[in-house]
Amino acid sequence: MTAAAAHVNAIGTAVPGYDIHQAFIGWAERQLAERAEKVLFRRMARRAGIGHRWSVLSPTSDGGRRSSPAACTAVTSRRRRRRGCVFMPRPLAAGAGGDRQPCRQDEHRGHHPSRRCKLHRLHRSGLDQIIAAELGLDPGVERTFVGFMGCYAAVSALRVAYHIVRSEPVARVLVVTVELSTLHLQFTREIEPLLAMLQFGDGAAAALVSADPSGFEVLNQFAASLEDTAHLIRWTIGDSGFAMHLSGQVPAHIAQALVEGDLRSRMLGNESHQTIDAWAVHAGGRSILDAVETALDLPPEALEESREVLDRFGNMSSSTLMFVLAAMLDKPERKTGVAMAFGPGLAAEGFRFARACRL
Repeated sequence: MTAAAAHVNAIGTAVPGYDIHQAFIGWAERQLAERAEKVLFRRMARRAGIGHRWSVLSPTSDGGRRSSPAACTAVTSRRRRRRGCVFMPRPLAAGAGGDRQPCRQDEHRGHHPSRRCKLHRLHRSGLDQIIAAELGLDPGVERTFVGFMGCYAAVSALRVAYHIVRSEPVARVLVVTVELSTLHLQFTREIEPLLAMLQFGDGAAAALVSADPSGFEVLNQFAASLEDTAHLIRWTIGDSGFAMHLSGQVPAHIAQALVEGDLRSRMLGNESHQTIDAWAVHAGGRSILDAVETALDLPPEALEESREVLDRFGNMSSSTLMFVLAAMLDKPERKTGVAMAFGPGLAAEGFRFARACRL
């Protein structure tokens, strides 16, 4: 008996209402004592390919003129962190799980969520239970929590959905990612962690996965762990949140794996990369996208969606890839693709996909 094919039918996306990017840049520059470091940070910020990053935490009382938003000064109280952690885009999940029409933040400009993407803060724990209750699902609905996997967690969650649908064709799986990276921005006067924090913002996404032949069919999965790279991405849990170490060597190792390692063969097999017209690459940073583009010898327009997501939202950890896939769903010309994300390990996770054709 042939297993059912799994399809990503729709993806909804949303970000909170506070754009913190420029305020963070101004605050970070003031933390650096040496003029040379200030100049370097300013140059790297201009080259980052990021125009906006969004946070669940409101700016300081002075509007960010004296200092950055409270989330970015790393003096945010535990109470404010708890308030931030209850951010949840309920209509986003409802849109993806109900009428299948993506609830898109990019239908508007400015700081306020669109009408269909209102963001709710619910003072309860258990995000999966909250979503199930808000959608009016049966209390017995099966739930699986995927956490602490970093930027490729969306791939891991979609893989679970893929296997569920293939084993139970009547299943309809809602995959939800919620990332609140700005709750963990730290106070520091060192340039390396400030450059790492320059990348991250908050965002959420929801994808409906089922056997219905619409959207993108999920094809073969792939994964690769890069040797001797575990030290390049680290999280240290402290009193003020999770402090991240993100080495500048990450892009070079990714490029090397795509050129010399087995990642390329796991991803493409014996097929040429020229047969792929949709590259959904996690927008972890401009240097990462540049490394993938160079290593695979891709044309400049190949990573258009990834670069646009980076510009408008920054790195939203696992939600980032979902935003890229959502953009591609709206483009009929994107027919055969590769979805790929990178995270702690250093590891790469991904899958092949193709636009569904109804019989």
